[in-house]
Amino acid sequence: MSALQGGWLHFDCFAGIAGDMTVAALVDLGVPEAVVRGALAALPLDGYTVEFERVKRGALMGRKFRVRIDGEGAHAHAHEHAHEHAHAEEHEHGNGNGNGNESDHGEHLHSHHAHRHYAEIRALLVGAPIGEGVRARALAMFDRIALVEARLHGVTIEEVAFHEVGAIDSIVDLVATAAALDWLAPARVTSRRVPLGRGTVMTAHGRLPIPAPATLELLIGAAVEEGGVAAELTTPTGAAILAAHVQEYGGLPPLEVAAVGWGAGDRELPDRPNLLRVILGQSRAATETEATVERAVVIEANIDDMSPELAAPLVEALLLAGARDAWLQPIVMKKGRPALLVGAIAAPERRAAVEAALFRESTTLGVRAHEVERAVLARRIVEVETPFGKVAVKVAGPVGGELNVAPEYEACRAVAARAGVPVKRVFAEALAAWYRR
Repeated sequence: MSALQGGWLHFDCFAGIAGDMTVAALVDLGVPEAVVRGALAALPLDGYTVEFERVKRGALMGRKFRVRIDGEGAHAHAHEHAHEHAHAEEHEHGNGNGNGNESDHGEHLHSHHAHRHYAEIRALLVGAPIGEGVRARALAMFDRIALVEARLHGVTIEEVAFHEVGAIDSIVDLVATAAALDWLAPARVTSRRVPLGRGTVMTAHGRLPIPAPATLELLIGAAVEEGGVAAELTTPTGAAILAAHVQEYGGLPPLEVAAVGWGAGDRELPDRPNLLRVILGQSRAATETEATVERAVVIEANIDDMSPELAAPLVEALLLAGARDAWLQPIVMKKGRPALLVGAIAAPERRAAVEAALFRESTTLGVRAHEVERAVLARRIVEVETPFGKVAVKVAGPVGGELNVAPEYEACRAVAARAGVPVKRVFAEALAAWYRR
């Protein structure tokens, strides 16, 4: 195991964040380039190549991650595009350059490209041999983008589509990010307050504000700021990366720094280097004790008038809003009515988003909340080899003194389905494989 794995990862996104910047920064941090290339090679996707290079932004050097689409040359990445080509099927988005002017591509709207629907992208990720941990992270990000786009455009998730070029870009960025984060297996992920930018951008829908609507929706519950630059600083892909992984927003935590990585965007910004800095370290508290204590909020409601059919989508909505866990408990209310106690636990900065989801997806007229403290073990994901294939295992506790080990259920279920064996058999084999190590 590398000394970089299982640490505390902090996104210092002082110039914003995009998918390509994240991939570059994580590789610059120390993730082997082969990890990213291996995951991308496992995708049944062609028509592109990727490359890494060293570039200078302002006075600082950083790493650049480029996706070259066959026939397109070097494709300008999402940090130049307010909508990243995601849309409802009947729409066509322009390529805003994020500074309030017309697109760098003029009137070119990519109308000659085929569309790749989200259902197709999800099936591609589910079926590709990219590893369960990588798949889970990629789907967590893509699912958030699709849900937001569907809500913004008033269509179903199945109707959300990407222009072919945009789809390749997004798949590559998110799978590469997922592979890098899965290799790092950070025990904790935090971020500074996220700068979004300001101004407007011209699209096929007319002039839209910066931040892009999808960016702002994805960051509900996060700590954001304008950033002081008339340009798009944070893109929907960058926002999805943060939304799916960041547990808390704020200043730089007290760390013993192990590594720093710099990922470059495409543009030169007028007042700062266009770079994403990622910092990896170890919490001093985690080195001295077995658990880290953190603040959280428990949000609850008693509901006696909701159809049971709405229970599953309610829990899903709470989790997508940023709850760390959500649950349903049968109770008896006044007049002897059977009811449900709906509960969720979330970071304080996610409280508003989780409460909004509870109101939106249930029939409750009120919620209650109280602060609690959580003692949290450091955790990481490790893949083990079983007779049925690789399985992701969650390991909790200090490295070398693990206190809890549990195979990931979704990983076991997927492997069991492919092998035609019971899930409990895969679970047992994965646990045995870990202890044989």
